[in-house]
Amino acid sequence: MSAVWLVARREIVTTVRTRSFIIGLIVTAVVVGVVAFLPKFFDGPDKYTIGLVNSQELPLKQALPEAEFTFKTFQDRAAATKAVLDGDLDAALVDGTTVLTDGQIETELGVLMQSVNREVKLGAAGVNVPPLAMESVGADTRYEDARRGIAFLLVIVLFGLVIQSVSMVAMGVVEEKGSRIVEILLASLRPWQLLVGKVVGLGVIGLINLAVVLVVGIGAAVASGFAENFPPGMAGIIAGTMIWFLLGYAFFATYSASLASLVSRQEEVGNVLGPMMLTVMVTYGVSIYATGDPSSTLSTVMSLIPPFSSMVMPVRMAAAEVPLWEVGLAMLIMMAAVAGIAAVGARVYERAVLRTGARLKFTEVLRSR
Repeated sequence: MSAVWLVARREIVTTVRTRSFIIGLIVTAVVVGVVAFLPKFFDGPDKYTIGLVNSQELPLKQALPEAEFTFKTFQDRAAATKAVLDGDLDAALVDGTTVLTDGQIETELGVLMQSVNREVKLGAAGVNVPPLAMESVGADTRYEDARRGIAFLLVIVLFGLVIQSVSMVAMGVVEEKGSRIVEILLASLRPWQLLVGKVVGLGVIGLINLAVVLVVGIGAAVASGFAENFPPGMAGIIAGTMIWFLLGYAFFATYSASLASLVSRQEEVGNVLGPMMLTVMVTYGVSIYATGDPSSTLSTVMSLIPPFSSMVMPVRMAAAEVPLWEVGLAMLIMMAAVAGIAAVGARVYERAVLRTGARLKFTEVLRSR
């Protein structure tokens, strides 16, 4: 393991000292920060539609001039309830005492209605005023949009980092093989040590990039006020994202390293990585689908099957509540898949990395002795 760490340290130090890495990290931080502030820049005035059943309009506009309020009158509670569930109303005031909402009422609107109602009734009667009763007539959907937005951003971030990281691994393998540096390295290292060290070292680089994205993104969201819309359990979502990134990276990086060892020229890397890139693109496509329908059969099944689970499961975890047993099962299966691809990839790498010349075939190298 000391040899593995020696190789990993070499990859880390070599990469972080390059100007391209530093500039890329700065550009990434700036872009993430700008994206996090965009909702604040383009967000217009709040608009609310309030239903009334045997109730008078509340002077909400006077209390919050920058918002827009529309009031609609309904004959009975049933009609108002249907309008709330259909999304036509943000809330409905019934008999001047009860507020109907679809899920938890938005914090600003709820506080505003309570305070204005109290002021109006105090001014009219001069007695103690009971608070409005908040009654949900539907499921709690207050974090649904935020969850889907976070899930979509996770797909983009994970996809970009996986592609970048595994490409670096592949190009590094071909560069060492083509320049015959690998022959010098293998004089004092075993092939698996060199492979694992390279994967670990560049994995740390990928983790640094992911950490920067998360820290800057969350910091900018807090500064812009968007963090108020974050769903509960953000710490778990962040931790899960980092774990799933490492599992997905380990799988695809080992896979790409074994494929890259089959060629000796960097011009051939794109062709030899075709099968792996196709798998990554399918994973990306399913993950995008999962952001909109995280509880569908397709999303659920694909979140359990490696390597698709490395991207689909963290997206599902961000977009909706996922049973812990599903997360645990998916993680165990993914870890087994990583161990399997590592065993196969190490064997191919060991047998192919010293063989220069024409492109080798994966199956032939795997069967050779």
